[in-house]
Amino acid sequence: MYLHVGQNTVIRTGEIIGIFDMETSTLSQTTRQVLARAEKEGKVVNVSMEMPKSFLLCQNEKGEMTCYITQISTATLLKRSGTRLDLRGDDRNL
Repeated sequence: MYLHVGQNTVIRTGEIIGIFDMETSTLSQTTRQVLARAEKEGKVVNVSMEMPKSFLLCQNEKGEMTCYITQISTATLLKRSGTRLDLRGDDRNL
């Protein structure tokens, strides 16, 4: 299955490691370091023409990491992916 993340960009859902809220997750120094490293390595794809709301960390079958920055909220991306998170932290397909 594929997930549309904006600006005619789609990602295979099997490659998604995580979907993160830009505002809250960048409070962590570790997250900022991951984003800075991805930027330095040229692994950031900005698909947002507006203020970014979230980012997706992805890994392809070759093990290469890519970070997609998008104006779409984490809640909308989760709905589009067909995945829900329950309180135990388990991912389950609908």
